[in-house]
Amino acid sequence: MADLKVLSEAVIKGDQKTAVEITRQAIGEGMAPAMILNDGLIAGMNVIGVRFKANQVYIPEVLIAARAMKMAMEVLEPKLVEAGVKPLGKALIGTVQGDLHDIGKNLVAMMLKGAGFEVLDIGVDVSPEKFVAKVKECHPQLVGLSALLTTTMSAMEKVIHALKDAGVPVKIMIGGAPVTQAYADKIGASGYAADAASAVDLAKSLLN
Repeated sequence: MADLKVLSEAVIKGDQKTAVEITRQAIGEGMAPAMILNDGLIAGMNVIGVRFKANQVYIPEVLIAARAMKMAMEVLEPKLVEAGVKPLGKALIGTVQGDLHDIGKNLVAMMLKGAGFEVLDIGVDVSPEKFVAKVKECHPQLVGLSALLTTTMSAMEKVIHALKDAGVPVKIMIGGAPVTQAYADKIGASGYAADAASAVDLAKSLLN
């Protein structure tokens, strides 16, 4: 029998080979795809999230774990679709105009995927117009804005205004080194997260 505890351990350790093998084995044994996802892959990423928040693991370990999850997800995804398993929600994420930093954004995208969200990453240096166009095209419930420079923080406000003017009903979460809860309140964001693991908690709470 495929052991989902071993699968979650493989994700935690970033052992891609084992993660893929056990996912294949579990599918072959007819295990429910949602169970493989929740009790194996997401369970592993949750542990990484908790350890990351507690400074017990760092960005390299998170990236290695996320990569193992991603490889296993490629095997599992078609089965999830067949079984009609819906993602928790859809999030669109990007770094705002004038800012080319993407490590934080990529981490948040990986952690959201690891928690069962569908994530559309639209890259860096994204204009307010492009955010609006992509939201209209893809209909996410959440939009994540990232900025690492104090000089590009003001672009977040422009995106929020543009989305409000376009009348699209989305929750907007912001993050990045210079960003604070006070700034989020000031510009009318739905929420702020200090790190990638907190961003997952925030995303879940905004959907409820």
